[in-house]
Amino acid sequence: MSCVFCELLKTGEARWVVLEPDAVAFLPLPADEFAPGHTLVVPRRHSVGVHDADERDVVAVAALVRRISRAMVSALGATGVVVLNASGPNSGQTVAHLHVHVVPRWDDDEETLPWLRQRSTRSLTAPAHQLLAAALRSARPPG
Repeated sequence: MSCVFCELLKTGEARWVVLEPDAVAFLPLPADEFAPGHTLVVPRRHSVGVHDADERDVVAVAALVRRISRAMVSALGATGVVVLNASGPNSGQTVAHLHVHVVPRWDDDEETLPWLRQRSTRSLTAPAHQLLAAALRSARPPG
């Protein structure tokens, strides 16, 4: 299976913002930028999304997203950031490698980036909070 982000990590051909042991940050192609400084944060190890990633990779990505967000405020003068992630099929994910978009926003931006435009029509067998709580209670801790 070919992965664009894994290829970038092998070739080193990207507009790198920072390279860390477990996660990296780089700018998307200019045509794909939502704003100046729009940054992608990805783990070095391949996983499709947050649901199948190693916990260490998720922590590394989250910590780097925080650092990038702070740098956008201090270095770019952003007044806020939009953090976006889509994980897995039917989520809108365009590259099947865990990644987070960090997009700077300023007070003169007319709108924020769109998120889900349509509500799901899915019906569940029980209230969502009960199903999620039961799954979390039965889940084994990683390790």
